[in-house]
Amino acid sequence: MPVASDLQPLLDAIAERRDPDAPIDLEELREGYRAICTSGQHLAAEVSEVTERMIPGPDGDLPIRVYRAEGLGDRAPVVLYLHGGGWTIGDLEGYDEQFRAVASTAGAVLVALEYRLAPEHPFPAAVDDSWAALCWVSEHAAELGIDPGRLVVAGDSAGGNLSAVLSLLARDRGGPVIAHQFLIYPATDFDYVSGRWPSLEENATGYFLELRTMRWFAENVAGDRNLAAEPLVAPIRAENHVGLPPATLMVGGFDPLRDEGLGYAEVLRSAGVPVDVIYHEEQTHGYWIVAPLVPSSDAARDVDLAALQAAIGALPVG
Repeated sequence: MPVASDLQPLLDAIAERRDPDAPIDLEELREGYRAICTSGQHLAAEVSEVTERMIPGPDGDLPIRVYRAEGLGDRAPVVLYLHGGGWTIGDLEGYDEQFRAVASTAGAVLVALEYRLAPEHPFPAAVDDSWAALCWVSEHAAELGIDPGRLVVAGDSAGGNLSAVLSLLARDRGGPVIAHQFLIYPATDFDYVSGRWPSLEENATGYFLELRTMRWFAENVAGDRNLAAEPLVAPIRAENHVGLPPATLMVGGFDPLRDEGLGYAEVLRSAGVPVDVIYHEEQTHGYWIVAPLVPSSDAARDVDLAALQAAIGALPVG
């Protein structure tokens, strides 16, 4: 089955602007990614309240945004959302449309974090910042009007990776308790050279995220270190996955990360972790980002959002 027909023109337009032989420029990539992420901002969902603030981080204050939809009580579930972008690009402003999509449908308060990015801040900066945000949200539940017993971690791509890593850390450090992990086309391994995952080569070019860019992301994150076996960047490599929170995991058929995402689902299932996999055969990596512009991607995201709403609705009230 080919990629969704209404998605192909956008992929063609991106390919026309991309020179595969030119060096990757950090600022140019950040600006281009922000432009794609905000291209559907005029269609963003309304929410009743958005507040911005700074919270303490491991090396200075960190920006967060708190999104609250109408009708949530003073002990609402909460979603800590970690944006994607290869740990190197992406920010709160660019992801505002996605945050609003979640906040307006999930039945939960959404807290979005702007963590530090590589190469200025290589591993483990993003992990440390995400952990600080998780602890802050749990500790400030009354202030936020949320139920810390119904805390969900969510994210796309690198943000899905960070959500999986937080689930490991919270288990191993004795809390905060994470009730569910919502992993949108997550990066779960850090091996982009061995051929372990066939989809890396099958979908290496032409499908929004490209293998060349993934390797560049990894170099920025790792610096001069070999992190391929490090579970805090490759959660599939953790010694065990027993006792992790239930997961919803989404993949696209034309995503280079497809096979490691499916592989992580199998690893979790083998450890006794309940996992729901949502497979969008005709979609690429990043279909959440382009959902406002591409009807098939929008429909796929709606399926995912309904699954998140159902998962949150099934959580026991504390």
